[in-house]
Amino acid sequence: MVTEKAGKIKIVTQAGVISNALTGVPAVNPADQGGLLGICLDPAFATNRMIYWAFSEVVAGGNITAVAKGRISDNDTAIENATVIYRSNTPNNSTLHYGGRVLFDKTGNLFVSIGERSVLETRPLAQAANSSLGKIVRITTNGQAAPGNPVFSQTGALPELYTIGHRNPQGLALHPTTGELWQSEHGPRGGDEINRITAGANYGWPTITYGIEYSGAKVGEGIQQQTGMEQPVYYWDPVVSPSGMTFYAGNRVPEWQNNLFIGALSGMHIVRLAFKDNKVAGEERLLAGEGQRFRDITQGKDEALYAVTDQGRLYKIDKKQK
Repeated sequence: MVTEKAGKIKIVTQAGVISNALTGVPAVNPADQGGLLGICLDPAFATNRMIYWAFSEVVAGGNITAVAKGRISDNDTAIENATVIYRSNTPNNSTLHYGGRVLFDKTGNLFVSIGERSVLETRPLAQAANSSLGKIVRITTNGQAAPGNPVFSQTGALPELYTIGHRNPQGLALHPTTGELWQSEHGPRGGDEINRITAGANYGWPTITYGIEYSGAKVGEGIQQQTGMEQPVYYWDPVVSPSGMTFYAGNRVPEWQNNLFIGALSGMHIVRLAFKDNKVAGEERLLAGEGQRFRDITQGKDEALYAVTDQGRLYKIDKKQK
């Protein structure tokens, strides 16, 4: 399943055959960083054929990050009964920083990443628990707050919040052995991050960051640490613009076991990170000669990796056949 920015969902076979666009997809706002964003299959897809996706939606007051679900028709040509199940609660006319990754947890609920929409007026809302901007939320498949979510002490805190203090989180992945949630996040000028996500934690934006404003000015007070705010596991300066990501859990390339693969946009490559004790022990950059902005990467049932780019290419990354 591949989403296209303009609002189309297509099915691509392992042989590279591309279907027509599926009918029944709700309209998106494709301006700037908007459009159709992350997509995932229901864990019970083999029997219920349900999919979930994030997109930028126009509502009263501006644009939001929304999540929808629907059933793939038996003949693979349509999405049936498409329904918006969740909408971020703070619309703004900005067309930037939607976040927009969706991922099932181990209990059948959904993690959703939502950006803080970039503009100075919404940036502080990443720290406000009554706004869904700059957050990772955890919801049921009907869009309600998932049971067991952390409780934030701020007045009016939203029950769907899982973590706060994010800028533009475009990657979510579960570790294959620990089950922990990991996340990639765009910094400003410098300071792209990889975070290990802990329920109820504050990841600092815009109070702390390893980046600076695009103008060269400091962000806020220009500090990188503060009590009660999490430090990234890893950060890049200069940036690579990390987007979708996945841990490798296959056996075809044993040396890649539990390594994290991240699509890099401005970096125009795929990052491979190897870990030791939850710290990065090595970084490799793959496909840097392809000249592509890598938007997302996932592992197929055949244990190969598949990466999609902004320019419309789909790559298969696998062990060389003898």
